[in-house]
Amino acid sequence: MSAVSPLPLHQQRCEPRAGSPLSVAGQHAMLGQIPGWQVDASVPGGALQRTYSFPDFHRTMAFVNAVAWIAHEQDHHPDMAVSFNRCTLRWSTHSVGGVSLNDFICAARVDALGA
Repeated sequence: MSAVSPLPLHQQRCEPRAGSPLSVAGQHAMLGQIPGWQVDASVPGGALQRTYSFPDFHRTMAFVNAVAWIAHEQDHHPDMAVSFNRCTLRWSTHSVGGVSLNDFICAARVDALGA
């Protein structure tokens, strides 16, 4: 990845299939920029995870479609678990074998949706 950007995470762009995994200390240092997210260490290399709740299925699916657009635009795709009124997102960069800056960028972009 390039040098540290002065832009907030939600305004940065992913560098698909680039970069390196963040250290555990680096991951935890960046979590303060994306409140509500946590690192799931049970996944090899770790993954960023957050569950969103919605009042109904329609709003859940609207959120899923908005996430799909972000993922397409950034060429970086999460694992999603969708139910009637919930969606759990997990971001991990498979090409680098762990959590990278790309995952934090996408998590911040999702949070910018205001869900």
